[in-house]
Amino acid sequence: MRNLLFEIWEGLLISYRALKENKVRAILTTLGIVIGIWAVVTMSTALKGIDLAFQQGVSSLGSDNLYIDKWAWFNNEEPWWKLRNRKNLTYDEYEKYKKLAKLPIAIAPSVFTRKTLEYDGARVESAFITATTSEYLQTTNFTFAAGRFFNELESKGGRNTVALGFELAKQLFPQGADYAIGSIVRIGGKKMKVVGVLDKQGSWVMGDFNPDNQAYIPIEFLFKNFNKRRRKSITINVRAPNSQSVEAVKEEAIGIMRRVRGLAYNEKNDFSINQQSGLLTQINATVSVIQIAGFFITGLSLFVGAIGIMNIMFVSVKERTREIGIRKAIGAKRRSILGQFIAEASLICLFGGFIGLLFAGSSTFLINQWLPASIQIDTVALAFTISILTGIIAGFAPAYTAAKLDPVDALRYE
Repeated sequence: MRNLLFEIWEGLLISYRALKENKVRAILTTLGIVIGIWAVVTMSTALKGIDLAFQQGVSSLGSDNLYIDKWAWFNNEEPWWKLRNRKNLTYDEYEKYKKLAKLPIAIAPSVFTRKTLEYDGARVESAFITATTSEYLQTTNFTFAAGRFFNELESKGGRNTVALGFELAKQLFPQGADYAIGSIVRIGGKKMKVVGVLDKQGSWVMGDFNPDNQAYIPIEFLFKNFNKRRRKSITINVRAPNSQSVEAVKEEAIGIMRRVRGLAYNEKNDFSINQQSGLLTQINATVSVIQIAGFFITGLSLFVGAIGIMNIMFVSVKERTREIGIRKAIGAKRRSILGQFIAEASLICLFGGFIGLLFAGSSTFLINQWLPASIQIDTVALAFTISILTGIIAGFAPAYTAAKLDPVDALRYE
């Protein structure tokens, strides 16, 4: 055992000295490995960041929610023009559904629009506005950096109150959330009093539906000031008691909405029940594309790097043929020679892996500006494992060639 350990240590020392004497060649040889490790670590970091951002977004909206809407968010059956021709969901239908539904723990309507927000020279064009009732808060897991949501009295009276998403408030009030409370902003030219600012709780993958980028106003205020005839279609937000009861709440919703809309038994639904599982499907599809692209780039880079290392190692074996002959002549075993050159190839790959990790760290820093991303220990372990395996595979053929050299022929080599 001691002899084996000594041989391994001796092989590593010889490999280190050989690499030290050929620094430039070793560095150039590692480029493929650097790119491969950078790609696999960056891809892993980005995927974890997307997943975490999505989970945060779903958590803020509530994972037990259903959304009754004219439109199907993720439709694979109905053409878009058929969805467009459906009747709008009205506020009266929302009230009828709310009266008949027994299973949900919270129900709230919402209407989406875009308006310009202004405050003291600051301006946000075409900001996403959600008009709803005070009960909307019960369909979410929102928390507040300052203030509150508008209350029932403000909701029913259509008072000029607004709760701002974190990023929206940051653009209008760079001084901080506390400064925003009580301030008067203009939404579509109408004066609105800020009563609350949400904590940062949205998600990059949710786009405009990110709560951080929205302003929340009473739906009656919207009807009185911007949409007097209530033409806009309503989305009904429904929260189930728990994830196990979501399907039961969905079935009840379908039955009630068919009754409310007067559909015959043989008529198709002219509304959709949307769930966040559809969004999860879309995210998984995006992640799959990123994975395929990442694995292709990683595989190609590692393959090119392995070929380069193999060629350099063959050159190294040829240059050191006499050295190999001398070592064999004084008793070095085949396994010692084999281990020496495999160790040399592995050290080159480990060096490339380390450089790749440094580049990946810089990439992760940039990704973290948009997504919650960080390099995990398991990712580092994966990077070094891939580096070592690439070195062993790329170095085996040259190492085997060196190990089977005849010492007499090797000593005669010029």
